[in-house]
Amino acid sequence: MNNTIKCILERKSVRQYSKQAIERETIELLVRAAMAAPSAKNRQPWTFIAITQKGMLIQLSDGLPYAKMVKDAPCAIIVCGDLSRTKEEDKNKWVVDCSAATENLLLAAESLGLGAVWTGVYPDTDRVEFVSKCLNLPDFVIPLNVIPVGHPSGENKPKDKFKPELLKWERWE
Repeated sequence: MNNTIKCILERKSVRQYSKQAIERETIELLVRAAMAAPSAKNRQPWTFIAITQKGMLIQLSDGLPYAKMVKDAPCAIIVCGDLSRTKEEDKNKWVVDCSAATENLLLAAESLGLGAVWTGVYPDTDRVEFVSKCLNLPDFVIPLNVIPVGHPSGENKPKDKFKPELLKWERWE
């Protein structure tokens, strides 16, 4: 099996992290991988906010119901859609584009031996408002998710999610 397929199949959601810090260069590498994602008309309607300050990680953890693990991570990367980089006819494509960037980030983390998990923000209005206020986001920037990243602690095993019954050949039957 080649390394890319192996990395994809071994990716897992990691919610427990050691205290070991993540170097700035590693965070930049994760975001570089995220930015290599495809996007509609190559608009690249994303922006990323890396958080390493413990106080802000705790604040995000306290305000997001499904992101309690953020307080224990050495870093969180918030993937945001920048609507100033879209056109009216493409205004809803930012979600798909930023989701592709998020998956690249998650796979890059896995390939580097790091743990990460996608915690949703958008489209929940309360979560979007909370994160926007915490990070002082302008109105044209919408947080899609918060990705805590760290060195995994505990047992984390990938799940085999392949279901042959969901693969159709040639047409729907």
